[in-house]
Amino acid sequence: MKITRVRQIVAALTLLSFLGMSTAGANSLITTSPISGSTVTTAPTSVTLTTQVALLPDANEIVVTDPAGVRVDDGTLTMTEVSATIGLRPLVESGIYKVSYTLYSEGDAPLEGSFTFNFSAPTVISPNEASPTPTESQTPASSSWGTNIFIIFILIMAFFVLIALVLYARKLFRER
Repeated sequence: MKITRVRQIVAALTLLSFLGMSTAGANSLITTSPISGSTVTTAPTSVTLTTQVALLPDANEIVVTDPAGVRVDDGTLTMTEVSATIGLRPLVESGIYKVSYTLYSEGDAPLEGSFTFNFSAPTVISPNEASPTPTESQTPASSSWGTNIFIIFILIMAFFVLIALVLYARKLFRER
């Protein structure tokens, strides 16, 4: 009976140790922008990958290719603590774009992988020219006499309260 109980305890501890092991050192991808597998109708200007563990500032690589396999990233890789962003050239072709990445963190194996997103280009691209809109000049806010009188009244009342507190404090110290 005791041997069975000891075996059960050892098995439970072994199971807990395997379940308790965390992959705190292992890096993994948390989010992507554009989202993996999503369809975007506005051309993104960059692709951002966010990881669990802080990334090393050098040696990381992100490559974005269009449906024909031509590289469309501009090569400017910006790193923050846990995210890497690569700039994109203007996307004009509809289809599936592939993002391949190799990200390095200290003391960990490289995080390698890829994902895709679908870009659905608009049929007509209209220029984004801002049209000027007339604005009305705003008159400066002026204070009214009622506000001025109220503020002066509050200041006078505060002065009288100050005098009353000083006289009360003197009275308390004299009585000691």
